[in-house]
Amino acid sequence: MSDNNPFSGSFGGNSGQYDQSVQYGGADRAKVPLREAPAAADLVKDTTTATFAADVIQESRRQPVLVDFWAPWCGPCKQLTPQLEKAVKAAGGKVKLVKMNIDDHPSVAGQLGIQSIPAVIAFKDGQPVDGFMGAIPESQITQFIQKVGGKGGGAPQITEALAAAREAREAGDVQTAADIYDAILEQAPETIEAIAGLGEILFDAGDSQGAEAVLAKAPEDKKDAPPLAALRAKMALAAQAAALGNPAELERRLAANPNDHQARFDLAMVQNARGDRMQAADNLLAIVKADRTWNDDGARAQLLKFFEAWGMTDEATLAARRKLSSLLFS
Repeated sequence: MSDNNPFSGSFGGNSGQYDQSVQYGGADRAKVPLREAPAAADLVKDTTTATFAADVIQESRRQPVLVDFWAPWCGPCKQLTPQLEKAVKAAGGKVKLVKMNIDDHPSVAGQLGIQSIPAVIAFKDGQPVDGFMGAIPESQITQFIQKVGGKGGGAPQITEALAAAREAREAGDVQTAADIYDAILEQAPETIEAIAGLGEILFDAGDSQGAEAVLAKAPEDKKDAPPLAALRAKMALAAQAAALGNPAELERRLAANPNDHQARFDLAMVQNARGDRMQAADNLLAIVKADRTWNDDGARAQLLKFFEAWGMTDEATLAARRKLSSLLFS
């Protein structure tokens, strides 16, 4: 096969039918059991000739399945596949993506008359119903998925995609989360949680300018939404901490004089910037306990800013708020 040859297959109506006498068609497919609805992590997978019946034919009876025919030597495939994966994850389960390496498994592509790659075929109800050839722009991929999977239920799709992004972040897979957020914003650019999520990922990766650019895209009437305000507070605190100097010097000052509240305050700012939230909170609480009037109650005021940046349900916020209440009202 060559990625320069014209693609002769047609995907409209009932065209593009494969020979149902081959291994993945005919009576064999009735033996494949239905599976439970796929989790976010199962939306993209590789398949083989032996598993094609389960992964594509049978699965397409539950929801549309896109099959990406590719090969390691195909340059346009390397461009298309990541875009497909991102768009499918952002669609939140409306479609699945199954990838087939035609070098290792050529028979299915041959049955479908594929002469050029990359080629993507959409299956519904066990049959190929639509498709495209070549590396197309992301916007066209999204339109294709909407066409195949249906435009209905846009809000549930976004909700499921946001949940998948949160799951990826919790698992430490920030690249997948960023891809999902990015794809969501292509479809629904005013999605506040996606703006905040992508902005925070960029900021945590050291790309402050990128984070600012993402935040700037928020609608004017939503710029003060809590997730965006929390990210701006986090960025402001980090900027303050960056100007405070060497934490080792601050710790030396505290060792020499435990009542050096300015050193303790500055150290708390640095600790917060490094992600040491509990230590930062404990240092500010120590100032509140020792001298509530210091710097016009500045330690307590800064701690409240930390709470805003961390989020009201953050573990450090909840723990420090309990300690602060104990100090103030005991």
